[in-house]
Amino acid sequence: MDILFFSTQPYDKAYFTAANESFHHRLRFLEYPLNEDNTALIKQEQAVCVFVNDKADAHVLGLLKEKGISLLALRCAGFNNVDLKAAASLGIKVVRVPAYSPHAVAEHAITLILALNRKIYKSYNRVRDNNFTLSGLEGFDLYGKTVGVIGTGNIGAVFCRIMLGFGCQVLAHDLYPHEGLVKAGATYVSRETILSSSDIISLHCPLNEDTRHLINGHSIAQMKPGVMLINTSRGGLIDTKAVVEALKNGHIGALGIDVYEQEEQLFFQNFSGTIIQDDVLSRLTTFPNVLVTAHQGFFTKEALTQIANTTLQNISSFEKGEPLVNAL
Repeated sequence: MDILFFSTQPYDKAYFTAANESFHHRLRFLEYPLNEDNTALIKQEQAVCVFVNDKADAHVLGLLKEKGISLLALRCAGFNNVDLKAAASLGIKVVRVPAYSPHAVAEHAITLILALNRKIYKSYNRVRDNNFTLSGLEGFDLYGKTVGVIGTGNIGAVFCRIMLGFGCQVLAHDLYPHEGLVKAGATYVSRETILSSSDIISLHCPLNEDTRHLINGHSIAQMKPGVMLINTSRGGLIDTKAVVEALKNGHIGALGIDVYEQEEQLFFQNFSGTIIQDDVLSRLTTFPNVLVTAHQGFFTKEALTQIANTTLQNISSFEKGEPLVNAL
């Protein structure tokens, strides 16, 4: 099958080309994002493959249909950038990668917690300047702390188990409680209880109408003063301006994010030689208790391999008329 990939990086080409030795599709890679202008770049392809920040609203999907596209393959788990109702009405099938090494993202969330808590980034910079003092690097024992986890799907469940291994009290919230986590020691509670009781809150839920700006001025007010907030899921879960205010007044003690509300204009691109025009992100990066990474939680060899294989298998199943187990 002829497939056009949008928003590709060198690693996308490398992993998909290697995986395709078993599938024998015809692949073409573009660095450009999918949007209404770039649909003109489609040639003879029947499928397009997109990532988290590609735009697939009703208008773009209509243009894809005109170009003869019958399959939209997401090489990610999230699908908030796709108008599923419009896709269905146009007869365009949508498939995704619902699970790819959930350990990758869960472990990255742990990395943010440990780096923020023990001030690793500050310590690293000090030592490089031959400054071996410890003042201002105080952290706290994770052991015994209360960790709130909102969303216990594949990634959230792995995160819970890791935090239980640290000896934390894990409070979880999800529409569908995970019996295995309860047996392991996690306690399912209301979202309000997580907000009011947790020393650390980590978000692992999808972005939809119900969860957009889940973290806002009202929910922040319910949190413990000095709480650590971690988001490795979707940027839109957080009202960033409200979080900035909470950082300024000290109600949020530390923030670690691998996703950002307006990241589609920034992440996966190199702006090192320019001035960033996003004032909110620029403000965030001035705080000494904020750690931002550029959507790299998924970025492990295991995850990239699984993403490529699952995506190409989804496309092969579509081509052969087989059941689409990962359809939306």
